[in-house]
Amino acid sequence: MKRFTHPAVSPSDDGTVAIAFGKHIVRVLAEDTGGSCGMLEAIVPAGEGPPLHVHEREDEFFRILTGRFGFWCTGEYVELGEGGCIVLPRGIPHCFRNIGREEGRLMVLVTPGGFESFFPTVERCEPVKPAQISSVARDFGLSFLLDENCKVA
Repeated sequence: MKRFTHPAVSPSDDGTVAIAFGKHIVRVLAEDTGGSCGMLEAIVPAGEGPPLHVHEREDEFFRILTGRFGFWCTGEYVELGEGGCIVLPRGIPHCFRNIGREEGRLMVLVTPGGFESFFPTVERCEPVKPAQISSVARDFGLSFLLDENCKVA
């Protein structure tokens, strides 16, 4: 991987769209930052969000661009609206949900980078069965947990 010596820029109309577990726009690749980070935008329909999961490799920074989201992490629940930010640590089960009535948008920064390529990989591989999805997720240090705690209280 090349050294991070120049700005990694993503103009407003730029990015690689991936339709996998919703719509995601990869804005900055790890290869553009010497592996230090990656960035993507998630477009999340009302009431939607990922199941409880764990990232073994990266911390995640979320900034709510539009909408209202609930985040669960380490038994804590936080609601954030437009402009709100939260950082979730690696190795800790967490999830989030769009708790608004409209589509919401999140900017997600992962550090170190690499996970931003998960959604384009899923789109390319088209896994259908849970075992196939889990296999792709494992390649990215991601595991899904069976838990119903990611619901609005």
